Amino acid sequence: MAAGTRAAQCAPVTLTYLRRNRVQAEIAENYGVSQPAISRAISAITPLLVQALLDYVPTAGELDVGTCYIVDGTLLPCWSWRAHPELYSGKRKTTGMNVQVACTITGCLAWVSDPIPGSRHDNHCLGESGVLLSAGPRNWLGDKGYIGNNMLTPFRKPEGGDLLDWQKEFNKQINKIRYVIEQVIANFKTHRLGRRRTASGKCFAWSRCTNWHCPVGRGS
Repeated sequence: MAAGTRAAQCAPVTLTYLRRNRVQAEIAENYGVSQPAISRAISAITPLLVQALLDYVPTAGELDVGTCYIVDGTLLPCWSWRAHPELYSGKRKTTGMNVQVACTITGCLAWVSDPIPGSRHDNHCLGESGVLLSAGPRNWLGDKGYIGNNMLTPFRKPEGGDLLDWQKEFNKQINKIRYVIEQVIANFKTHRLGRRRTASGKCFAWSRCTNWHCPVGRGS
């Protein structure tokens, strides 16, 4: 492959790697180059992609105060670093970074928070994001983990008691709506950008979790 052609293929190579998390050696075979060449292309192009797309990453300040959003947290898995026990999530039994995700009731992704070490609870992470200060959560929907934030959440079963029939029905209806955010997060995670490290503090919507992920150049 000519040098000019190789340079022109750097962006497609990088996008292929980020989108599908393919092994670098496999990509190298497809393009007729070595694995180190693929690694160098990814290392060079990824920061450029970050800078080009930063303006398109939705921020908390762009959320409409009067819109109904559904919010939930998810964990972006990463290496288990001995020096960073705060990454371990007891709830999910693995290490990672917690991000908060908001979508509309029609399933449109609206916002993704900066990541926080995985040991912290969703409620804490949402508070740390500052989104509750800039966007009124009165019309928001969340699970029981967000009780106390002035948003619509299911009722928690009282200790030693049971929910009333109307509370059970309310919870049922809330959960029927909340399934949308689970679909959005699942679809979002198919774009495997959060599994790779970049040189920037913000990598697309995954943001600063990149500091904890596998570095480019290991061929996997």
